[in-house]
Amino acid sequence: MRKRVLVINDDPAILDVFRELLEEEGYEALLDTMRTGNLDAQYDRVVAERPDVIVLDFVILGEQHGWQFLQLIKMQPKTARVPVVVCTAAVDLVRELGAHLTKMRVDVVLKPFEIDHLYAAIARAIKETDGDPWV
Repeated sequence: MRKRVLVINDDPAILDVFRELLEEEGYEALLDTMRTGNLDAQYDRVVAERPDVIVLDFVILGEQHGWQFLQLIKMQPKTARVPVVVCTAAVDLVRELGAHLTKMRVDVVLKPFEIDHLYAAIARAIKETDGDPWV
């Protein structure tokens, strides 16, 4: 069974690139623009889709919705074990939140990224949960 990767990014062109990259690597790509900024609706989608890993941008719609969403995911018992890979160009924000990200066991891939770096981060995230974060 193919592993499911939910990519959350507000740029549809970037989502198209992720779809190609992930499907090429054998993953099932689930894509979301998070256009409304409604974190509760986004959380419900995560629970319904049950991805094996989430690839999340930090800055969505010009705000730190990605960071807020990461906190929501990690605070809820149902989704706390779902691995997250942050893929962002917000270098300063990543530096500022570095200790929190480490504590949450979140891997970071900075844009622009090397494709192999992204693949490795996703594979590590899935391996950390023994392949099933929803147990």
